[in-house]
Amino acid sequence: MTGNPDKTPPAPLSDALITRFAAIVGEKNALTTPNDMEPYLEEPRGLYAGETAVVLRPGSVEEVAAIMTLASETKTPIVPQGGNTGLVGGQSPRSRCEILLNLSRLDTIREVDPVGRTITVDAGVVLQRVQEAADEAGLFFPLSLGSEGSCQIGGNLASNAGGTGVLAYGNTRDLCLGVEAVLPSGEIFQGLRKLKKDNRGYDIRDLLIGSEGTLAVMTGAVMKLFPKPAGREVAYAGLASPAEALKLLTIAERHAGTGLTGFEFLPRLGLEFVLRHIEGARDPMADSHPWYVLIEISSSRSQEDAGAMLEAILAEAFEAGIVADAAIAKSLSEAKAFWHMRESMNWAQRPEGGSIKHDVAVPVARVPEFLEAADKAVLAAIPDARICAFGHLGDGNVHYNISQPVGAETSAFLARWHEINAIVHAIVRDMDGTFAAEHGIGQLKREELARTKHPTEMDLQVKLKRLFDPDNILNPGKVV
Repeated sequence: MTGNPDKTPPAPLSDALITRFAAIVGEKNALTTPNDMEPYLEEPRGLYAGETAVVLRPGSVEEVAAIMTLASETKTPIVPQGGNTGLVGGQSPRSRCEILLNLSRLDTIREVDPVGRTITVDAGVVLQRVQEAADEAGLFFPLSLGSEGSCQIGGNLASNAGGTGVLAYGNTRDLCLGVEAVLPSGEIFQGLRKLKKDNRGYDIRDLLIGSEGTLAVMTGAVMKLFPKPAGREVAYAGLASPAEALKLLTIAERHAGTGLTGFEFLPRLGLEFVLRHIEGARDPMADSHPWYVLIEISSSRSQEDAGAMLEAILAEAFEAGIVADAAIAKSLSEAKAFWHMRESMNWAQRPEGGSIKHDVAVPVARVPEFLEAADKAVLAAIPDARICAFGHLGDGNVHYNISQPVGAETSAFLARWHEINAIVHAIVRDMDGTFAAEHGIGQLKREELARTKHPTEMDLQVKLKRLFDPDNILNPGKVV
């Protein structure tokens, strides 16, 4: 049973059925005109042209349950969507036979518990609002993404988002204590628990997180909060190679332990893209270097303690000849500017033309080996390709992006997407890595998942999908 769980394609939605769905959310929250629907159908990379007959915007969990009850009764496909920031097409409806269910109106922060250090939120709450609410309570929510001003907690959970804080705090799954979700049948899973220990059988929460809206529609969550760091230091270090960056990581972990809250690597080419296209960006050092590492040290004790740890790390690295130069942020605003350059790297590639993307992870110790092998293979296929590989060295996640050669024709370059993906992913597979580190599967990687996952594991995934969603009405054509 490792095949595709898709059933016979559904019939087009009738006007009468659309009217029944619209009545649940009210006419103004049932969008049917092209202009009204357009913002919900365009996805960030422009890889998928979303298509639907109606966008429903429920304002309560009860409305979501009513929508799913009607969908179950009429076998109508439903595609859940949060902030529409996903990069693999998981949030995009594929035809006018599917209804797009956008959760942006579910945007209430239900409770902040400063003693238990939790925050309970609706799925449609924007990530940045969660960060701000935690800060107002004197606490800290560590999930940080380049799209944090528009992505939503429900989408973060559905994709098990990673980001820059994974090294110290883990993925979104690690930050969640409980979820509330509506099943394809319309039943509500009441899992908003704040317990840090609960061993009552199978963990449905963990199953729903990372399922990309194929098993249930998450409508709320209890997220962990942390003590706010008393001190934080940020620096850029210039190095000769990824191998030297790996040595620096070892030194940083030894000195800072869990106080190492950021360790990002980026190539000179990527920094040049940022300097060219991101307003206000400036080179952190006078001289250029082949590679850079962005280090963040956080201390629960004091700013001085964070500074002492960073200085000890850099002093040892300089003495060992690992780091050629370094620049320490002199203020909070400069620290934010340092991070902004790293977080803008993906957007800075756009003006450079087409970019073939990879979101891969290999064991941390093998990152330099992966980069060397992938560069060799890609340049053999496209000799003038501009490789912009960057990411989270501390957890082995590499955003291995390839910008088109200067002067190349964009459509011809992008037509080689799957060919180049196959080359890079073969190297990842040989290193016991993954081709879906933090962006998920969606539509983009669905076929590759079926080809490469162990048959037993794939069989279990298909069985779970059929158990939760026997009629395949929830985000069909995604993941499995």
